[in-house]
Amino acid sequence: MTEPTDPKPDAANGDGHLAEPVRRRRERREQWAREGERPIGRNLALIGALGWLVVTPLLVSLFIGRWLDRMVGGGIFWTASLIFAGVVLGGWLAWKRIEEER
Repeated sequence: MTEPTDPKPDAANGDGHLAEPVRRRRERREQWAREGERPIGRNLALIGALGWLVVTPLLVSLFIGRWLDRMVGGGIFWTASLIFAGVVLGGWLAWKRIEEER
Protein backbone atom coordinates (compact mmCIF):
# COMPACT_ATOMS: atom_id res chain seq x y z
CA MET A 1 0.00 0.00 0.00
CA THR A 2 1.14 3.49 -0.66
CA GLU A 3 0.92 6.22 1.89
CA PRO A 4 -1.13 9.32 1.05
CA THR A 5 1.00 12.24 -0.02
CA ASP A 6 0.84 15.59 1.68
CA PRO A 7 -0.18 18.25 -0.91
CA LYS A 8 1.35 21.08 1.12
CA PRO A 9 4.93 21.95 0.27
CA ASP A 10 7.31 20.98 3.01
CA ALA A 11 11.06 21.49 2.88
CA ALA A 12 11.58 18.43 5.07
CA ASN A 13 10.05 16.02 2.52
CA GLY A 14 11.55 17.71 -0.57
CA ASP A 15 8.38 19.33 -1.95
CA GLY A 16 9.68 22.87 -1.47
CA HIS A 17 11.56 22.76 -4.79
CA LEU A 18 8.83 24.84 -6.44
CA ALA A 19 9.22 27.80 -4.09
CA GLU A 20 12.15 29.39 -5.95
CA PRO A 21 10.62 29.28 -9.48
CA VAL A 22 7.32 30.61 -8.13
CA ARG A 23 9.12 33.47 -6.37
CA ARG A 24 11.08 34.35 -9.55
CA ARG A 25 7.93 34.31 -11.67
CA ARG A 26 6.12 36.56 -9.20
CA GLU A 27 9.04 39.01 -9.23
CA ARG A 28 9.07 39.05 -13.06
CA ARG A 29 5.34 39.74 -13.15
CA GLU A 30 5.70 42.58 -10.66
CA GLN A 31 8.60 44.02 -12.64
CA TRP A 32 6.57 43.77 -15.86
CA ALA A 33 3.65 45.55 -14.17
CA ARG A 34 5.97 48.38 -13.05
CA GLU A 35 8.13 48.75 -16.16
CA GLY A 36 6.16 47.19 -19.01
CA GLU A 37 7.75 45.09 -21.72
CA ARG A 38 11.39 45.44 -22.66
CA PRO A 39 12.04 47.61 -25.70
CA ILE A 40 12.48 45.82 -29.02
CA GLY A 41 15.98 47.28 -29.33
CA ARG A 42 17.08 45.59 -26.13
CA ASN A 43 15.68 42.26 -27.32
CA LEU A 44 17.48 42.62 -30.66
CA ALA A 45 20.72 43.51 -28.86
CA LEU A 46 20.40 40.35 -26.76
CA ILE A 47 19.87 38.23 -29.88
CA GLY A 48 22.95 39.76 -31.48
CA ALA A 49 25.04 39.20 -28.37
CA LEU A 50 23.93 35.58 -28.19
CA GLY A 51 24.91 35.09 -31.82
CA TRP A 52 28.40 36.45 -31.23
CA LEU A 53 28.76 34.38 -28.06
CA VAL A 54 28.18 31.21 -30.07
CA VAL A 55 29.98 32.13 -33.31
CA THR A 56 33.18 33.59 -31.84
CA PRO A 57 34.36 30.47 -29.94
CA LEU A 58 33.34 28.34 -32.92
CA LEU A 59 35.42 30.37 -35.39
CA VAL A 60 38.41 30.61 -33.06
CA SER A 61 38.37 26.86 -32.52
CA LEU A 62 38.02 26.28 -36.27
CA PHE A 63 41.08 28.37 -37.09
CA ILE A 64 43.18 26.86 -34.29
CA GLY A 65 42.10 23.34 -35.30
CA ARG A 66 42.98 23.95 -38.97
CA TRP A 67 46.37 25.33 -37.96
CA LEU A 68 47.10 22.34 -35.69
CA ASP A 69 46.03 19.89 -38.40
CA ARG A 70 48.39 21.56 -40.89
CA MET A 71 51.27 21.45 -38.39
CA VAL A 72 50.70 17.84 -37.34
CA GLY A 73 49.38 16.59 -40.69
CA GLY A 74 46.74 14.29 -39.26
CA GLY A 75 43.59 14.94 -41.28
CA ILE A 76 40.83 16.82 -39.47
CA PHE A 77 41.24 15.41 -35.97
CA TRP A 78 42.02 18.72 -34.25
CA THR A 79 39.59 20.73 -36.35
CA ALA A 80 36.66 18.44 -35.55
CA SER A 81 37.57 18.16 -31.87
CA LEU A 82 38.00 21.89 -31.38
CA ILE A 83 34.84 22.74 -33.34
CA PHE A 84 32.91 20.53 -30.94
CA ALA A 85 34.61 22.24 -27.97
CA GLY A 86 33.86 25.67 -29.48
CA VAL A 87 30.18 24.87 -29.91
CA VAL A 88 29.97 23.59 -26.33
CA LEU A 89 31.76 26.68 -25.00
CA GLY A 90 29.55 29.00 -27.09
CA GLY A 91 26.40 27.27 -25.89
CA TRP A 92 27.53 27.54 -22.28
CA LEU A 93 28.37 31.24 -22.67
CA ALA A 94 24.97 31.90 -24.29
CA TRP A 95 23.23 29.99 -21.50
CA LYS A 96 25.00 32.07 -18.84
CA ARG A 97 24.04 35.30 -20.67
CA ILE A 98 20.39 34.25 -20.83
CA GLU A 99 20.44 33.43 -17.11
CA GLU A 100 21.75 36.96 -16.41
CA GLU A 101 18.76 38.45 -18.27
CA ARG A 102 16.22 36.62 -16.14
